[in-house]
Amino acid sequence: MDIKNLIARHLPDLGPFETLYQHFHAHPELSTQESSTAATIASHLRSLSSSLDIKTGIGGHGLCAILRNGPGKIVLLRADIDALPIIEKTGLPYASTQTQHDNTDGLVRPVMHACGHDMHITCLLAATEFLVRAQDSWSGTLISLFQPAEERALGARAMVDDGLYDSARHAVPIPDVVLGQHVMPLLPAGHTGARPGPEGFMSAADSFLVTIYGRGGHGSMPHRTIDPVVVASSIVLKLQTIVSREVPPSEVAVVSVGAIQAGQTENVISDEATLKINVRTMTPGRRDKVLASIHRIVEAECQSGNCPKPPVFKPTSSFPLTVNDPKVTAAINESFTTFFGPEHHQPQMESVLGSEDFSILATAVDRPSCFWVFGGVVSEEEWNKMENEDRLETDIPVNHSAFFAPVVQPTLKTGVEALAVGALAFLKKTS
Repeated sequence: MDIKNLIARHLPDLGPFETLYQHFHAHPELSTQESSTAATIASHLRSLSSSLDIKTGIGGHGLCAILRNGPGKIVLLRADIDALPIIEKTGLPYASTQTQHDNTDGLVRPVMHACGHDMHITCLLAATEFLVRAQDSWSGTLISLFQPAEERALGARAMVDDGLYDSARHAVPIPDVVLGQHVMPLLPAGHTGARPGPEGFMSAADSFLVTIYGRGGHGSMPHRTIDPVVVASSIVLKLQTIVSREVPPSEVAVVSVGAIQAGQTENVISDEATLKINVRTMTPGRRDKVLASIHRIVEAECQSGNCPKPPVFKPTSSFPLTVNDPKVTAAINESFTTFFGPEHHQPQMESVLGSEDFSILATAVDRPSCFWVFGGVVSEEEWNKMENEDRLETDIPVNHSAFFAPVVQPTLKTGVEALAVGALAFLKKTS
């Protein structure tokens, strides 16, 4: 039986999964604090089949379900489960009103699934049910893995370091191939896209906190102070020259200052200022050069501003470059093109400047991987209308926006089918 007929026969009713998606959307949890989300996932997995070997508490709130179904390849499907400290403004009837103590600073934060991880969870749960139902048509081992703390680039590494693949710890089989996906506003709902290596598909990302030291004092006596706000402002402007004057026009890089913080009131010059900097690069060599340039500029501006001591750099997160294995991606592209049709799958997507820690689950054990994207923020009809009116970049909310919310269908169905087709590309019986 071909994959289309197999999915038509065994795909579960997605109505209950739409309800489950709305539950996850309405009850998001911050990175490393996903206890209720993980419990709901585990409960659902236990209801699917007694054949599933469910392992919880991996690297925090990570968990996975293993289905051993005879000889064959071992395929790992991954979904991330954490949310973001954002006030939701979608106006949806199931919009999040959740708040949570953020364990990074102890403050109470609003929480929102503003990056689609709620959709990723639901797609993988439904795809797992499909593969349980279709066991007679494939052979091998399925690992459905639900990863915490992706937004802080902690979860994949935490799961590996906690013994994900260690036979004496969690004893998850080492996969032959690792597959994952992300819903993004780069395509209309119902469309998919991938990009084979050796070029990177998703950028490396480095974030850090820089502290600039001055000498505080009264706002009426700036000559008696060293103003760290002036130094920090100069740094922000100078950093913009890295991409415009040091990175070749044929390459892509981004240097963003996401936050600048100093002082508490208008008539006091602070004695320090902090900058939160985020960097995106597409090659290891360019990554090293851009990071070196940032250090050079910050240190030089501090010296120029006569700061009393050198700046302090504190790394806050680091995402690896995501490079899809060419052979694995060729198999995914062939399967997706056949299943979705060439008009709905892009086998050579442009690189994406978003970042992921997904690939750590593969590189930690020297295994190949493929990560693809699927559209979902607007329908194909609405997408085409916006494209004709040149409104795609202005009117479609992007990931991490307070207005980001995938249309439930056909996004859910596409995400479920993509995971199912991706797994069957390596597990389906050939005779």
